[in-house]
Amino acid sequence: MRYRISHKTIYQYTEQVSFCQNKGCLKPRTTNGQTVESLELRISPAPSGMEEFLDFYGNGVVLFTVQEAHKKLEVEIRSEVVAQGLPVPRDTVEWNAVIPWLRSDLSLKSLEAQEFLFASPYVPLGDAYRAYAAPSFPAGKPLIACVEEFNKRLHKEFTYKPQMTTISTPISEVLKTRMGVCQDFAHLMIACLRSLGIPARYVSGYLRTFPPAGKPRLIGADASHAWVSVYVPGEGCWVDFDPTNGKIPGDEHITVAWGRDYSDVSPLSGIVLGGSGQSLRVSVDVEPLGN
Repeated sequence: MRYRISHKTIYQYTEQVSFCQNKGCLKPRTTNGQTVESLELRISPAPSGMEEFLDFYGNGVVLFTVQEAHKKLEVEIRSEVVAQGLPVPRDTVEWNAVIPWLRSDLSLKSLEAQEFLFASPYVPLGDAYRAYAAPSFPAGKPLIACVEEFNKRLHKEFTYKPQMTTISTPISEVLKTRMGVCQDFAHLMIACLRSLGIPARYVSGYLRTFPPAGKPRLIGADASHAWVSVYVPGEGCWVDFDPTNGKIPGDEHITVAWGRDYSDVSPLSGIVLGGSGQSLRVSVDVEPLGN
């Protein structure tokens, strides 16, 4: 499936900003299941300096500085992406063999995956997360089958509720209330998997949405999305899971970036000098163009 994507971020201030420095992680990345055919980045006011590079995880990052006084900063990235999804391996290692396998496998893929076994800024580890996941992980069951069942259980037992949480809400609270948004569910799932000794990473991107029957598609009404990717020892690959929707992503998910958690892939962050009364508006449009 081919998509045309626009992601626009607008900061407005009641007083002028004299200087700002920003980091953007906004560029969809080319993967085995996805090809980026075009990218266009627009920034207003025009930056006085800009640098583009790949971060530690291979995500496309832009650093830019605006020295012109302004009350509004507008950042938009437009892209065309072809997503086809990937086949999911089914005959995988048993989940309880993952830790021994990783200990004995010194390949580069395995060593890189092991970084995603540890706690990170938004993902703690602990007995509570291990205990919650445990019913989906009986001994001897293949890894992918366990994670898929757990992914569906999260979708069934948790309620998607915007404004219920913020990025600073601890996932211990999310586990308690059983409510949140896609970031919360991704962080919680990762905490559970890592607490079991399974490498899991956070994926940011977009999800194709469908308007109600008989209604037109609303331009700009989509949003960023987040899901989870799990490393499969023996296969040497990563398989994605979307706990918010209880499904394995395919050609309706568009990957932007991945890292340990949201802190590694925040779409836009930075510092400002001056300004007051900041407001933020984000508009995302994912337009399907056909196969």
